[in-house]
Amino acid sequence: MKYINSKLVCGALSLCAVMSFSSCGDDFLKEDAGHLYTDALLETEDGALKMAAGLYGNIRWHFGYEWAYGITLYGCDEFTTGADNTSDIWNTYDNNLNPLDFTKALGAPNNNCPAVSALWNQMYYGISTANLVISKASMVSDEDSRNKALGEAHFLRGYNYYRLFAQYGGVVLQTEPANGEVKKDYTRSTAEETLNQVIADFEEAYKLLPTNKWRGNGTWTKYTAAHFLAKALLFRQSERCNDWNSGYDKTADLNRVIALCDEVIAACPLAANYSDLYANWTGVNCPNEGLSEILMAAEHNGDATTQGRFGNRTYNYFSPQFSNFSGGWVRRGAYIGEMDFQRCRPTEYTYSAFDNVNDARMWKTFKTVYGLNNIGVTKKVKDANGKDITVYDRDKVAADNGIQLAQVPEPGDQGIIFILNKKNDNRFDGEPFGTFGRGGQAHSFVNPETGKWVPNAFPLFMNGQYVLYNYGVSGNTATSNVFCGINKTADGSRTAEKGDAHRDVIMARTGETYLIKAEAQVRQGKYQDAIATINVLRARAQWKQGEDRSFYTDGSMAFLKADGGMADNSIAGNNSNCTGLGTNDQTKKLTMSEAYYASHTHSNTYYLSTGIAETTDASDLQIASYTQLPQEDEDILAAIGATSDYDRMLNFVFNERTRELLGEWNRWEELSRAGLLIKRAKAFNPEAKNITAGKHELRPIPQAFIDVLQNSDGTNLSAEQKAEWQNPGYK
Repeated sequence: MKYINSKLVCGALSLCAVMSFSSCGDDFLKEDAGHLYTDALLETEDGALKMAAGLYGNIRWHFGYEWAYGITLYGCDEFTTGADNTSDIWNTYDNNLNPLDFTKALGAPNNNCPAVSALWNQMYYGISTANLVISKASMVSDEDSRNKALGEAHFLRGYNYYRLFAQYGGVVLQTEPANGEVKKDYTRSTAEETLNQVIADFEEAYKLLPTNKWRGNGTWTKYTAAHFLAKALLFRQSERCNDWNSGYDKTADLNRVIALCDEVIAACPLAANYSDLYANWTGVNCPNEGLSEILMAAEHNGDATTQGRFGNRTYNYFSPQFSNFSGGWVRRGAYIGEMDFQRCRPTEYTYSAFDNVNDARMWKTFKTVYGLNNIGVTKKVKDANGKDITVYDRDKVAADNGIQLAQVPEPGDQGIIFILNKKNDNRFDGEPFGTFGRGGQAHSFVNPETGKWVPNAFPLFMNGQYVLYNYGVSGNTATSNVFCGINKTADGSRTAEKGDAHRDVIMARTGETYLIKAEAQVRQGKYQDAIATINVLRARAQWKQGEDRSFYTDGSMAFLKADGGMADNSIAGNNSNCTGLGTNDQTKKLTMSEAYYASHTHSNTYYLSTGIAETTDASDLQIASYTQLPQEDEDILAAIGATSDYDRMLNFVFNERTRELLGEWNRWEELSRAGLLIKRAKAFNPEAKNITAGKHELRPIPQAFIDVLQNSDGTNLSAEQKAEWQNPGYK
C-alpha cells in the first residue's frame, strides 16, 4: 500500500501525556521523534494523505505480541491455555487480573504477559494522531484528498474508541489535538457517551471514504466503515447496554444494521472457497490478500523497514507443542508454517460445534496431520570403514511398541495425527487399532488407512468421554500441550524458525457481516430470516461436488514454489541442512526442502475421524427451520440451558461465529457485548473458573493512568476519587 509507514506520527501528546512517566510512553516518543510533520505540511494534499497513511501503522500493534490473543480470545468458550501460562491471568480471571500490569516483579512467569494498560495506551496513541489529521486535513483544498484523509482519520478514531469501549466501557473522550499540552485533569465519559462517539466517527467515515481500495490492499473503504458502524449500532442494542439503551429506537438501530450489512454484502461478496481466506496463502502479498471479502486487514510484507516495533507474531499462538511431546518424531522449523508456543488450546466445545462430516470449514481450519520429519529412535552402527554412524533403529521401534517391522513409519509418513471424531463415535472404544499415545510412550496404534504405526495418535473422544486433553506431558488436563490447532496464521515465508511472519492479518470480512445481520434479525424476533442469512455462509461451508475431502493445505506452502508458493523461501533455495534433524537411511541430515516435504503431507484425518465411505459428493449444511437446529447446536444449547426462542437463536448465532470466525481476534468482546460471556465461559472453559458476573464483563482501568490524574487545581486525586474511576469489582 502506498505511503504506509511503520510508525505513527506523534504530533500531539494528547491523553498519552499522562502516561509520559511510563517506559511505554517514553519509548514511543523516542521512536517517533524524527518523524514529525509540520502543521503547514499537514494542510497540503500530499502531507495530509501521507499522515493519514501513517494511521494504518497503529492497527499492526494488535498482532505483534501476546496481547493479540490474551485480551481477545482467552477467558471465553473457544480457547483455553496450553501448558504455557504466559497470559494465564486473562484466561483464569485470578486476582492477578487487576488494575496493575502483571510483571515478573509481581509474580508473572515472564515479562510477556499482556499488560492491562497495553490496549489503553496504544489506542490513545492512534487517537492522538487521528485528532491531528482531522484538525488539519480540513484545510486541504482538494475535496477528494480532504475527504480521504478525514475519512481515514475518523475511521481509526472510531475503531480505537470502539476497542476501548468494548474492553473498558466508558473512557476518556478527546477529540481535539492537545497541541503539546500536558493535561492531567480528565473526566471519564459514560458508556453511552463513548459508544455514541464511536458511532459518530464511523458515520463520518462512512460518508467520506471512497468505495474503492485506492491505496491498494488494506485500504479502509466505505464498506469497512459500514461494517463497523453496523457493529457499533448492534452493540448499542445489545445486553451490555441494557441499563441505558432504552432511549434509542431499537427498530431504527436494527433496521440500519441490516441495511448497512446488505450494502457490504452486495459490494464485497464472499470468497468462493473458505480455504482462500486462510489456508491458500502462497506468499508475501499473495493474490488472496486482495479478496473482495476482506474489509480490513493489518498489512505486513517482506520489507523490514516497515516492520515497526513489532512484526506479525500470530503464527506462534495456535499450535500444539509438538516439538515437546512428539518424542523427536516431528521437529519444528521455518518449513512448518507455525511455531508451537501452544498458547491457544481449543476447548471441547470448539471441536464439538462442527459437523465433522459436512462442514468443510473444520477441515480447512484444523491441522490434523504433521508429517514425520525426524527419526525419534536411532542407534549407532559401524559403516564399511569402521566409522560410527547414526541410523534409524526400526527394530527397536517395533519391539518397544508391539508392532510389526513393516508397520514402522518412514520420513514423510504420519508423525502426529488428531482424530476429530464425535462423542457418540464408538469405533475407537477399547482401542481396536492399538493404543493411543504420544511419542516417547509405548503405544501400538496403527492407522487402518495406511497400515503404519503413528508415533503420536490422539482421538477427541473414546467411550463417550472427551479424552484429547489427557495426553499432555504434564498429566494435568488444565495444562495440556496436546491439542489440534488451527492454521489461520501459518506462514511459510519466515526465514528463521522464530522469524517474523509476513502475511496480512484479517480484522474484518464479509463472513462476519452476515453474522452481524443475522444477530440483528434475531434481536427483531425474525428467527427464520436469521436462518436464511446464515444459510448463505453455510452454503459456502458445504463440500462442493468433486472436492477431495482428504486434502489439506495451509500457509506453509509459501515455503516452496514447487508446492504452491509464489517463490522459494530463501533458506530453502540454498539447500542447507536442517539443524537438529535426525538422519535418514543415507545417514545425512535432511535439507530444508526435504524437511518441508516430509512435514507438509497435504492430508487430513477426515475419513478416519468420520468413518464414512470415501466420497466426492456435495454435502448439505442447510437448516430448514429455526425450530430444528443441528444436533451440534442442540447439545450446546442444552449445556447452557438456553430454552426460549430468543436465547436459542442468539446462542446459535454465536455457535456459527465459532464455526466461521474461530480465532479471529474478537471473541471476548462479542460475548461480553451480548451478555453471554459469563455463562458460556463457565460452561465450556474449565480454566475460567474465577470469572465473576458484574465484574469480568469489563477490564480494569489501568492504575498507571489513574495514579497520575490530578484535579483541575493541580492537586492529586484522593483514594475515593481514584476508586470512582475504576470499573466495578476492581476497586
